[in-house]
Amino acid sequence: MNLAQEFSQPEVQLGGIAPELLLVGVALIILVVDASFGRGDNRWYLAGLSALGLAGAAALAIMTWGDNELQLSNMIAADGLAAFSKVSLAAFGLLTVLLGRDYLARDKIEESEFYALVLFAVAGMMLMTAAADLIVMFLALETFSVSLYVLVAFRRASLASHESAMKYFLLGAFSSAFFLLGIALTYGAIGSTNLYGGADPVAEPGIANFITGTPTDDLSLLIVATGFLVIGLGFKIAAVPFHMWTPDAYQGAPSPITGFMAAGTKFAAFAALLRLFDASLFPLRSEWRPLLIVLAVATMIAGSVLAIVQEDLKRLLAYSSIAHAGFVLTGVIAANDRGVSGALFYLATYGVAVLGAFAVISVVAGRDEERVLLADHRGLFYEHPLLTTALTLFLLSLAGVPVTSGFVGKLVVFGAAVEAGYTWVVVVGVLTSAIAAFFYLKVMATMFLQERDPDAPALPVGRLASGVVAVAAVATIGFGLAWSPLINAAESATIFFQSPQEQSAPIPPGG
Repeated sequence: MNLAQEFSQPEVQLGGIAPELLLVGVALIILVVDASFGRGDNRWYLAGLSALGLAGAAALAIMTWGDNELQLSNMIAADGLAAFSKVSLAAFGLLTVLLGRDYLARDKIEESEFYALVLFAVAGMMLMTAAADLIVMFLALETFSVSLYVLVAFRRASLASHESAMKYFLLGAFSSAFFLLGIALTYGAIGSTNLYGGADPVAEPGIANFITGTPTDDLSLLIVATGFLVIGLGFKIAAVPFHMWTPDAYQGAPSPITGFMAAGTKFAAFAALLRLFDASLFPLRSEWRPLLIVLAVATMIAGSVLAIVQEDLKRLLAYSSIAHAGFVLTGVIAANDRGVSGALFYLATYGVAVLGAFAVISVVAGRDEERVLLADHRGLFYEHPLLTTALTLFLLSLAGVPVTSGFVGKLVVFGAAVEAGYTWVVVVGVLTSAIAAFFYLKVMATMFLQERDPDAPALPVGRLASGVVAVAAVATIGFGLAWSPLINAAESATIFFQSPQEQSAPIPPGG
């Protein structure tokens, strides 16, 4: 027997990870170019190369739109969810790079490592949204987590930044251990870590195949594994009670990175949650829904109530982000097509609004972020009316006020939960949104109704920072008035799902 004749070379498809490969390549090029030719303080080309890489990654992701298949031994899903998520994450990364350029130049801490780490983080987040295997999901999670640990501590002269990074690292490592335990138990339950499996459920088992072919009484170990996976992902979305790292990490990190964490980390983790629960574990929804409902309710209440007493704006927005994680969880709980598309729309519009808010905070904070308290924003309208108006718009969107994209996002995810029969969860969400409106209004009242401190230093506003604020403001009001294009894109971003009975027909969750 000729073994060479029996060998069949596996098909290598890199389209599903092309954006990630491009970002990693550009990050390495940035490091090499700066090490070889970097001179002086004005390294504009670092931000330029990063922006080109992110734009290219978005273009590659758009090229995969409409695909619905598994690649690389069923470990990567090339589907609408991945494409929509990657374009959104590339946009978040681009805004972060542009804002970071002004921030780093102002504080004289511009280094090529900042841009490379942002690109590595975006690549890890993108990979997590496309992961169709728990091992790949874990590798992606650790890729962007390690990058963020370093970025949080990027202000090397700040002890608060170092303290925040250490807390984030220790709690992140702790949550990773739970996620790994969930992976191990999943493998023990089904003999695989793949979400979907192959055409032969026996030879190529997967979570989806295993559930559809196994009696409910034999799924106990998989249900326990699901609980540990929730803990690992709950840390990344900052769900209560896994939220303890959020206020400290947000407060100590550079403001551009804080906004990036609030937008990108939440998007990547929720995309993984949607793929895992609303696709692979969809038949077990009666088992995991109660757990997610408890998390959602606790997260909405704790985030909204604790934000009221905050005087540091970065900590205030940290607790706000915790509350928003609870709002998005209502879309996951719905486990229907409207819930999936609503969650994606919410994450995309929330990311833009929160990045815009942190862009304004970054400008007002000044060098070394000395002015981040609520009192530092007194009478800001009389000195910078456009910045104040933009921040007001972002806060109104986060509060869910009509005519903003935040209102549409809440309307869609809450509507999906009502459609699924969880009206009481929506009532909790509406009440906590009303509570959240109080502390947003407190910030606005401080900026508009109080007098400016005559000793407050002038605020130089960089052109790139101004551009980021303007783009975020236009997107926030634009998607609030004309939401159809983004909603339609989110609705077409279905998750790959293939059951053993319908091998040739990928269907969306709940379809």
